Amino acid sequence: MKTIEKIKKTEAAHETDEVERYWPQIFAILVGALSGFTDGVNIAWPSPYIVVITQDKDNYNISEEQASYFNTFHAVGFLIGCPIFGVLCDKIGRKKTYYSTAILHILGLLFAAFAKDIYLFYLSRICAGLANACFFAVFPTYVGEIANPTVRGSWGNAVASSMYLGELAINVIGSYVNVPTASYICLPLPMIFLVLFYAIPESPYYLIMKGREAEAKKSLIYFTRKENVEKDYIKLKEDVDRQLSESGSWVDLFKIKSNRRAVLAGTFLRFTQQTSGLGIFCFFTQSVFQKAGTNIGHQLASVIFMAVNMVLNIIVLLFIVHRFSRKKLYIASLASSGIVLYLLGTFFYADSHLNVDLSAVRWMPITGMISYLVCASYGLCVIPSLMMSELFSASIKGKAMAFLLIFMSLGNILINTSFYYLIEYLGFHSPFYLYAVANTIATVMSFYIIPETKGKTLEEIQQMLKQKKMKD
Repeated sequence: MKTIEKIKKTEAAHETDEVERYWPQIFAILVGALSGFTDGVNIAWPSPYIVVITQDKDNYNISEEQASYFNTFHAVGFLIGCPIFGVLCDKIGRKKTYYSTAILHILGLLFAAFAKDIYLFYLSRICAGLANACFFAVFPTYVGEIANPTVRGSWGNAVASSMYLGELAINVIGSYVNVPTASYICLPLPMIFLVLFYAIPESPYYLIMKGREAEAKKSLIYFTRKENVEKDYIKLKEDVDRQLSESGSWVDLFKIKSNRRAVLAGTFLRFTQQTSGLGIFCFFTQSVFQKAGTNIGHQLASVIFMAVNMVLNIIVLLFIVHRFSRKKLYIASLASSGIVLYLLGTFFYADSHLNVDLSAVRWMPITGMISYLVCASYGLCVIPSLMMSELFSASIKGKAMAFLLIFMSLGNILINTSFYYLIEYLGFHSPFYLYAVANTIATVMSFYIIPETKGKTLEEIQQMLKQKKMKD
């Protein structure tokens, strides 16, 4: 009897002494981010290739106006994919759904490689948009469910950083090679993702939701590297069961206070990220610098722009986002980027409408755009994607992500379509002023809409959203 008691005490002590290992969680995030890299390639693909395709009349007979719809069709694919992947995420699992990104990336790259007319390019862009929808619908959810708050705070930014690295890569590649060659260079990445991601388990959250107890424990063992995860499993099951006990219909997105607050915050973050101009500058980087007439070539300017973007995101990932308030970072980012946009809008207005010599300050566009990146890097670039993995209860997460991404895609279509016509009919300065005003308004609204999630578990965030007054 004493021997049995001694063994139990030893096991209890062993369980208490076990230390959670973070590297499996980080590894899973980095493997998943490979798909994000290809997503970044597809998102920024128009930046070098709108210029190339519209100027190459030997291989393509495509106008600048036709090419301006590349991003619109990307957004259409995104819009179509949002409800599909939002539902599949809960039906067949995060992991299986996320495999779709690789298949769609491969198809999109192949269509672009063989395209000679505008319609196959549009089909390529729709595939890219579908893959982008899957990435946003699934990967933030997966990261939020496999990573503890410490890892999520530091490495959750890899969701955004992987995309920015892809955007840099395609701007470099697009400066030297044609469309088919670029596709063949990028094709191996989704294939590598398929192989590596196969070895990583499903989210323990999802497995508990589906009552697959043994698989959930194996998943916890993999992600924590603990031998005994009974305690972790019981705590996680209690959290998931409590969240699932809440009603999870579409109506409950707005009927239940915590869901309503989460949806409002998520919608606001995604919408203001679009209206900040961030996506446009990534989509049309080379076009912007070409039209701005910088002292250096538009290709080099775009590569510098994307390289600075990538470096800044690494700095934010390592030193900033996990140390400071998410809410305060986002507010500061909106306010400061708005100021830079006012200055850029004024420069472009003076350049086209006033009879002044600006040759001495031709450095202003690239300097201003890089300053904008600095301001956007610690907030606009990273906070929306990071917080999407944190805001929603397990009972409603799939539907919430689908709703937010549909809303985001509609904003994307509006912003992308309007950008060309704003420049065409109101002048090159007009989008900069529009985004500056939007950032100013969003800065004020952020104080009242965005909750503080830094350092909180998913369950703690849900409890905070239920309170009468949220404590930041």
